[in-house]
Amino acid sequence: MKLWKTSGILKREDISYYDTAGEFEAERFAVNLNRMIMEEMEEKGKEGVMFLCIGTDRSTGDSLGPLVGHKLRRRSLRGAAVIGTLDKPVHAMNLELYVRYIRAHYSRYVVVAIDASVGSPDHVGYATLGRGALQPGLGVSKDLEAVGDISITGIVGGAGSRDPVMLQSVRLSMVMKMADCICESISLVERFWENAAII
Repeated sequence: MKLWKTSGILKREDISYYDTAGEFEAERFAVNLNRMIMEEMEEKGKEGVMFLCIGTDRSTGDSLGPLVGHKLRRRSLRGAAVIGTLDKPVHAMNLELYVRYIRAHYSRYVVVAIDASVGSPDHVGYATLGRGALQPGLGVSKDLEAVGDISITGIVGGAGSRDPVMLQSVRLSMVMKMADCICESISLVERFWENAAII
């Protein structure tokens, strides 16, 4: 669960918002995500892509990451690694362990971190995409290590409430819709890669 820091310590650049409850622009999301991945690969000499899906299946409002990971695994992405699923979620209790694992085994990968977040009440139901790390846990007053080169979030509640109980009342249908939209865009990105390889 993510709440944006306002202190300026953690910077996310070029944040774009996408309405998953209305006319979701999957292709625009995919084009922007693909551009960010390619820029990260070129700037930092990375060779692969990993989707790190953060959250827990024990809380509806924080289940976005594991749902996305589960759906991506079922789609059998050929061009990227996926960590964090319903069966093996990445959450506050094991995030540090997974971060060490990624540094040891995926150090040359662009990490796209995916998590639920809280934000402006008028942005509930939106997915965001931006450059830079996200810091999981801030939405429920936990201070965890910042992760990712690129961040995707789904805004599940207003920033005024940091009550973990609020997460239990988030509608699963909204979280599922956001997960479907994010997965659709990631699948389009993989299609871009496949088409580029053909040329």
